[in-house]
Amino acid sequence: MTKKERTLEIIKRLKKEYPGAECTLDYDQAWKLLISVRLAAQCTDARVNVVVEGLYEKYPDVDALADAPVEEIEKIVKPCGLGHSKARDISACMKILRDQYGGKVPEDFDALLKLPGVGRKSANLIMGDVFGKPAIVTDTHCIRLVNRMGLVDDIREPKKVEMALWKLVPPEEGNDFCHRLVNHGREVCTARTKPYCDRCCLTDICKKNGV
Repeated sequence: MTKKERTLEIIKRLKKEYPGAECTLDYDQAWKLLISVRLAAQCTDARVNVVVEGLYEKYPDVDALADAPVEEIEKIVKPCGLGHSKARDISACMKILRDQYGGKVPEDFDALLKLPGVGRKSANLIMGDVFGKPAIVTDTHCIRLVNRMGLVDDIREPKKVEMALWKLVPPEEGNDFCHRLVNHGREVCTARTKPYCDRCCLTDICKKNGV
Protein backbone atom coordinates (compact mmCIF):
# COMPACT_ATOMS: atom_id res chain seq x y z
CA MET A 1 0.00 0.00 0.00
CA THR A 2 1.46 3.35 -1.03
CA LYS A 3 1.27 6.38 1.24
CA LYS A 4 -1.30 7.93 -1.07
CA GLU A 5 -3.46 4.79 -0.97
CA ARG A 6 -3.10 4.56 2.82
CA THR A 7 -4.06 8.22 3.17
CA LEU A 8 -7.20 7.91 1.08
CA GLU A 9 -8.30 4.79 2.96
CA ILE A 10 -7.69 6.46 6.33
CA ILE A 11 -9.70 9.50 5.21
CA LYS A 12 -12.55 7.22 4.11
CA ARG A 13 -12.64 5.28 7.39
CA LEU A 14 -12.33 8.30 9.67
CA LYS A 15 -15.12 10.00 7.74
CA LYS A 16 -17.35 7.04 8.54
CA GLU A 17 -16.19 6.92 12.18
CA TYR A 18 -16.51 10.67 12.83
CA PRO A 19 -19.08 12.05 10.37
CA GLY A 20 -19.47 15.37 12.19
CA ALA A 21 -16.02 16.86 11.77
CA GLU A 22 -15.84 20.32 13.29
CA CYS A 23 -13.67 22.59 15.35
CA THR A 24 -14.03 22.11 19.11
CA LEU A 25 -13.47 25.81 19.80
CA ASP A 26 -16.74 27.73 20.16
CA TYR A 27 -17.13 30.78 17.93
CA ASP A 28 -19.75 32.54 15.85
CA GLN A 29 -17.52 35.13 14.18
CA ALA A 30 -14.11 34.86 12.53
CA TRP A 31 -12.33 37.20 14.93
CA LYS A 32 -13.49 35.08 17.87
CA LEU A 33 -11.89 31.98 16.37
CA LEU A 34 -8.72 34.00 15.88
CA ILE A 35 -8.69 34.79 19.62
CA SER A 36 -9.62 31.28 20.71
CA VAL A 37 -6.93 29.57 18.67
CA ARG A 38 -4.32 31.91 20.21
CA LEU A 39 -5.58 31.11 23.71
CA ALA A 40 -5.59 27.37 22.91
CA ALA A 41 -1.79 27.21 22.79
CA GLN A 42 -0.79 24.91 25.68
CA CYS A 43 -4.40 24.98 26.91
CA THR A 44 -7.44 22.78 26.37
CA ASP A 45 -10.21 23.87 24.02
CA ALA A 46 -12.71 23.25 26.80
CA ARG A 47 -11.03 25.78 29.08
CA VAL A 48 -10.72 28.32 26.27
CA ASN A 49 -14.45 28.03 25.56
CA VAL A 50 -15.18 28.97 29.18
CA VAL A 51 -12.66 31.80 29.41
CA VAL A 52 -13.76 33.58 26.23
CA GLU A 53 -17.30 33.89 27.58
CA GLY A 54 -16.03 36.32 30.19
CA LEU A 55 -13.82 38.09 27.66
CA TYR A 56 -16.68 38.74 25.21
CA GLU A 57 -19.06 39.72 27.97
CA LYS A 58 -16.75 42.60 28.85
CA TYR A 59 -15.43 43.31 25.34
CA PRO A 60 -18.12 42.25 22.84
CA ASP A 61 -16.49 43.29 19.54
CA VAL A 62 -13.22 44.02 17.78
CA ASP A 63 -13.29 47.72 18.60
CA ALA A 64 -13.85 47.09 22.30
CA LEU A 65 -10.95 44.66 22.47
CA ALA A 66 -8.72 46.96 20.45
CA ASP A 67 -9.37 49.74 22.97
CA ALA A 68 -9.08 47.50 26.04
CA PRO A 69 -5.97 47.81 28.24
CA VAL A 70 -3.71 44.78 27.76
CA GLU A 71 -3.64 44.35 31.55
CA GLU A 72 -7.42 43.93 31.65
CA ILE A 73 -7.36 41.36 28.85
CA GLU A 74 -4.59 39.51 30.67
CA LYS A 75 -6.64 39.28 33.88
CA ILE A 76 -9.40 37.48 32.00
CA VAL A 77 -7.29 35.14 29.84
CA LYS A 78 -4.78 34.24 32.57
CA PRO A 79 -6.44 30.83 33.27
CA CYS A 80 -5.38 29.76 29.75
CA GLY A 81 -1.72 30.16 30.68
CA LEU A 82 0.90 32.46 29.12
CA GLY A 83 -1.50 35.27 29.93
CA HIS A 84 0.83 38.19 29.26
CA SER A 85 1.97 37.14 25.78
CA LYS A 86 -1.51 35.99 24.75
CA ALA A 87 -3.12 39.24 25.94
CA ARG A 88 -0.48 41.29 24.13
CA ASP A 89 -1.04 39.38 20.88
CA ILE A 90 -4.83 39.62 21.14
CA SER A 91 -4.66 43.37 21.75
CA ALA A 92 -2.25 43.97 18.86
CA CYS A 93 -4.24 41.70 16.54
CA MET A 94 -7.54 43.43 17.24
CA LYS A 95 -5.95 46.84 16.64
CA ILE A 96 -4.75 45.68 13.21
CA LEU A 97 -8.17 44.25 12.34
CA ARG A 98 -9.78 47.55 13.35
CA ASP A 99 -7.27 49.86 11.68
CA GLN A 100 -6.39 47.93 8.51
CA TYR A 101 -9.29 45.58 7.78
CA GLY A 102 -12.41 47.38 8.94
CA GLY A 103 -12.84 44.95 11.83
CA LYS A 104 -12.86 41.93 9.50
CA VAL A 105 -10.49 38.96 9.42
CA PRO A 106 -8.56 38.95 6.12
CA GLU A 107 -9.39 36.11 3.75
CA ASP A 108 -5.76 35.67 2.74
CA PHE A 109 -3.28 33.18 4.17
CA ASP A 110 -0.23 35.45 4.00
CA ALA A 111 -2.15 38.36 5.53
CA LEU A 112 -3.23 36.09 8.39
CA LEU A 113 0.39 35.06 9.02
CA LYS A 114 1.32 38.72 9.51
CA LEU A 115 -1.12 39.10 12.41
CA PRO A 116 0.44 38.94 15.90
CA GLY A 117 0.36 35.45 17.40
CA VAL A 118 -0.88 33.79 14.20
CA GLY A 119 1.20 30.92 12.85
CA ARG A 120 0.55 28.45 10.04
CA LYS A 121 -1.65 26.23 12.21
CA SER A 122 -3.93 29.12 13.18
CA ALA A 123 -4.01 30.54 9.66
CA ASN A 124 -4.95 27.17 8.20
CA LEU A 125 -7.71 26.74 10.76
CA ILE A 126 -9.18 30.13 9.84
CA MET A 127 -8.89 29.44 6.11
CA GLY A 128 -10.58 26.05 6.43
CA ASP A 129 -13.23 26.63 9.09
CA VAL A 130 -14.21 30.22 8.36
CA PHE A 131 -13.61 30.62 4.64
CA GLY A 132 -14.04 27.03 3.46
CA LYS A 133 -10.68 27.01 1.69
CA PRO A 134 -8.27 24.03 1.45
CA ALA A 135 -6.40 23.76 4.74
CA ILE A 136 -4.25 21.38 6.75
CA VAL A 137 -3.99 22.10 10.46
CA THR A 138 -0.90 20.40 11.88
CA ASP A 139 -1.62 20.43 15.59
CA THR A 140 -0.10 17.95 18.06
CA HIS A 141 -2.77 15.30 17.36
CA CYS A 142 -2.23 15.52 13.62
CA ILE A 143 1.56 15.30 13.86
CA ARG A 144 1.47 12.39 16.28
CA LEU A 145 -1.11 10.37 14.38
CA VAL A 146 0.22 10.78 10.85
CA ASN A 147 3.62 9.64 12.10
CA ARG A 148 2.10 6.60 13.83
CA MET A 149 0.00 5.73 10.82
CA GLY A 150 2.92 5.99 8.42
CA LEU A 151 1.77 8.93 6.33
CA VAL A 152 5.00 10.76 7.20
CA ASP A 153 8.30 9.28 8.32
CA ASP A 154 9.46 10.63 11.68
CA ILE A 155 8.73 14.27 10.83
CA ARG A 156 7.82 16.44 13.82
CA GLU A 157 8.17 19.98 12.51
CA PRO A 158 4.63 21.28 11.83
CA LYS A 159 5.41 23.02 8.53
CA LYS A 160 7.23 19.98 7.14
CA VAL A 161 4.33 17.72 8.16
CA GLU A 162 1.91 20.14 6.51
CA MET A 163 3.91 20.18 3.28
CA ALA A 164 4.10 16.36 3.23
CA LEU A 165 0.35 16.02 3.78
CA TRP A 166 -0.49 18.47 0.97
CA LYS A 167 1.02 15.86 -1.39
CA LEU A 168 -1.19 13.09 -0.01
CA VAL A 169 -4.50 14.60 1.08
CA PRO A 170 -7.03 15.87 -1.50
CA PRO A 171 -7.38 19.65 -0.93
CA GLU A 172 -11.13 19.46 -0.27
CA GLU A 173 -10.57 16.83 2.46
CA GLY A 174 -7.74 18.47 4.39
CA ASN A 175 -9.62 20.56 6.92
CA ASP A 176 -12.14 17.89 7.96
CA PHE A 177 -9.43 15.22 7.96
CA CYS A 178 -7.45 17.20 10.53
CA HIS A 179 -10.53 17.67 12.72
CA ARG A 180 -11.14 13.92 12.57
CA LEU A 181 -7.54 13.26 13.58
CA VAL A 182 -8.18 15.35 16.70
CA ASN A 183 -11.27 13.27 17.51
CA HIS A 184 -9.41 10.02 16.90
CA GLY A 185 -6.39 11.19 18.89
CA ARG A 186 -8.53 12.04 21.88
CA GLU A 187 -10.75 8.97 21.85
CA VAL A 188 -8.67 6.10 20.45
CA CYS A 189 -5.12 6.87 19.35
CA THR A 190 -4.24 8.56 22.63
CA ALA A 191 -0.99 10.16 23.72
CA ARG A 192 -0.92 9.77 27.49
CA THR A 193 -2.01 6.14 27.57
CA LYS A 194 -1.36 3.30 25.20
CA PRO A 195 -3.46 3.74 22.07
CA TYR A 196 -6.61 1.62 22.02
CA CYS A 197 -5.64 -0.37 18.94
CA ASP A 198 -8.20 -3.06 19.80
CA ARG A 199 -11.04 -0.66 18.96
CA CYS A 200 -9.38 1.33 16.20
CA CYS A 201 -10.93 1.38 12.74
CA LEU A 202 -7.45 1.67 11.21
CA THR A 203 -5.68 -1.26 12.88
CA ASP A 204 -5.19 -3.29 9.72
CA ILE A 205 -3.66 -0.43 7.74
CA CYS A 206 -1.66 1.34 10.49
CA LYS A 207 2.12 1.34 10.19
CA LYS A 208 2.37 1.14 13.98
CA ASN A 209 1.12 -2.43 13.66
CA GLY A 210 3.72 -3.27 11.05
CA VAL A 211 1.37 -2.96 8.10
